[in-house]
Amino acid sequence: MAKGYWIGRVDVKNEEGYKPYAAANAAIFKKYGGRFLVRAGKFECMEGTARSRNVVIEFPDYATALACYQSPEYQANIKVRQPHSVVDLIVIEGYDGPQP
Repeated sequence: MAKGYWIGRVDVKNEEGYKPYAAANAAIFKKYGGRFLVRAGKFECMEGTARSRNVVIEFPDYATALACYQSPEYQANIKVRQPHSVVDLIVIEGYDGPQP
């Protein structure tokens, strides 16, 4: 079964206001088996537009990735984040098919 992923691009407008959101995510992601593959590391934007941070979180499968996003605890945490950041976020199914 293919894994599920969150791919986020983030601009934080207020670091202090954003910290409680980031801190609360640890327990939420752990509950759903999420783990960071990318978390605000160094990057080069080769095409298009960029935000200051990029995040990729892996989940056991697509349904779990969706469930985490839709969970009451994450929905409440979004309200903590929103005044302090601008976020583009997709939930996407991984690819399990043949490789070149």
